[in-house]
Amino acid sequence: MKTEVRIDKWLWAVRLFKTRSLAAEACKKGKILIGGIEAKPSRNIKVGEVIGVKHNPVLFSFEVLALAENRMGAKLVPDYMKNVTTPDQLELYELGKIAAKNNRERGTGRPTKKERRELDELFEPTFYIDFEEEED
Repeated sequence: MKTEVRIDKWLWAVRLFKTRSLAAEACKKGKILIGGIEAKPSRNIKVGEVIGVKHNPVLFSFEVLALAENRMGAKLVPDYMKNVTTPDQLELYELGKIAAKNNRERGTGRPTKKERRELDELFEPTFYIDFEEEED
């Protein structure tokens, strides 16, 4: 059994990226971190290392449990990696999903004046407190 595997191969094998070239490209763009340092595609990883994957604005973290060079079925992935992403990052991810759901459909054009007001009302809090200084 191997003691080291290239990071791009491992990311592809555990199904974090659809192709190995996409995994290598993410490494080149600085989206893959090992120990807080950007990793090159040829960087070898070992069991026990924590790998960070930037997917703006979230930083997902995965612990390497075992090494693999060949792509595997989705059911086998939990044997090879463990998701150790912090709760605050997961919350940020959930907020991003909610925001994406509220976006307008593609091709519908600009919002009308009424739709704009409704969107502003939805996303901007309405304050019932008067912030002007009270005179005695």
